[in-house]
Amino acid sequence: MASLDTSALAHELLTIAEGIAKKAGELLVVRPDVFDINQKSSARDFATQMDHASEAFIVQSILAQRPHDGIIGEEGGNTSGTSGITWIIDPIDGTVNYFYGHPGWNVSIAAKDSSGVLIGVVYSPTINSLWHGVRGEGAFLNGLPIHVTDCTSLIDALVGTGFSYDVNQRREQALFVANLIPKVRDIRRVGAAAVDLCMVASGALDGYFEASLKEWDLAAGGLIAQEAGAIVTGRHGGTPDNEMVIAAGPALHEILMREIG
Repeated sequence: MASLDTSALAHELLTIAEGIAKKAGELLVVRPDVFDINQKSSARDFATQMDHASEAFIVQSILAQRPHDGIIGEEGGNTSGTSGITWIIDPIDGTVNYFYGHPGWNVSIAAKDSSGVLIGVVYSPTINSLWHGVRGEGAFLNGLPIHVTDCTSLIDALVGTGFSYDVNQRREQALFVANLIPKVRDIRRVGAAAVDLCMVASGALDGYFEASLKEWDLAAGGLIAQEAGAIVTGRHGGTPDNEMVIAAGPALHEILMREIG
């Protein structure tokens, strides 16, 4: 269990993160008539003016309350801090969903200390879902405790995944998924990594895997999944990384890791 001092800090940070995530969601649900697009790694990977507006709002709101904290933001809103707390922000996780008007996009906010991610909040207004987790204290969806499924076989598993923006990697992933489909109940592709991880946490998916995730994709949702009982690792176990993230309950995780590894 967390110490009393750490727990008090965690709940202070959680209150801040939940309030800011909800307000950022309110900002984002008012969609612009015209999108300004700036390309990142490829034509498939882009940000809109709303990604930048959401990140600016989140960063300014955090620093107004905790001016000595550090920030890591997907759209470059980075700042170093001196407090020992660093926030990890994805202002719109699932930008393609947001751009096309599909549900599932979300605001993902986490805070970490020297021991790792301390709190995580994922807010997806289009599906009326606010997930949160506190290290050592469990995971919750709209205030109610959640837990992973007890799925123990691949053929019974509903598995989520996502695809890289890199064309060559997408070809490899397509071949792998074609081989995997006959072995599982079915595959889902939500299009937003943080929500995929939270769906594992709340039992809406039995497992999830994806390559090429960044820290802001994983931080909040990964903590929430772990606090709900999931094992979250890399391809061969250990710390999840840019190469691969695998998340599932203990029995299914071992099976998925063997299949993917």
